[in-house]
Amino acid sequence: MIEILEKLKIEIIVMLFSMLPLVELRGAIPLGISLGLEPIQSMVISTTGNIIVVFILLNILNPFMYRFEKTKLFNSTLGKIKERSMKKSRVIKKYSILGLFIFVSLPLPTTGAWTGALISSILKLDIKKAFIAMSLGLIVAGIITLTISYGVFSIF
Repeated sequence: MIEILEKLKIEIIVMLFSMLPLVELRGAIPLGISLGLEPIQSMVISTTGNIIVVFILLNILNPFMYRFEKTKLFNSTLGKIKERSMKKSRVIKKYSILGLFIFVSLPLPTTGAWTGALISSILKLDIKKAFIAMSLGLIVAGIITLTISYGVFSIF
């Protein structure tokens, strides 16, 4: 019984880490492997957590930005966040939903679910299409990250 609870605790930690900005599945997959999860299990848990965040972000960012853009206090802050995010959005602007998929599938810093959802909201992409593109992109990023992580950890 204690072993099951310990394993479940590790899985919850890995899923929560995959939901954090900057960490996302790129950091959660190696974390799960280092905590003793099977590599595939770590990838599935991390990808699931990251996809949950995409669903939440896509559904709250549009109304949030629309409402707070009109206030003086938040307008300048949102403007800075938009400006920073849009610097990374060249591929998305050019290829729309396919660009969003490519952007999110690259396991590089700041090309994950949080930035992708923000850019998708700024560009006012269709939420359902953006969710599918980002989910598929996260699966690809998870496979790439798993391949790299497992190769690195199996050396040691």
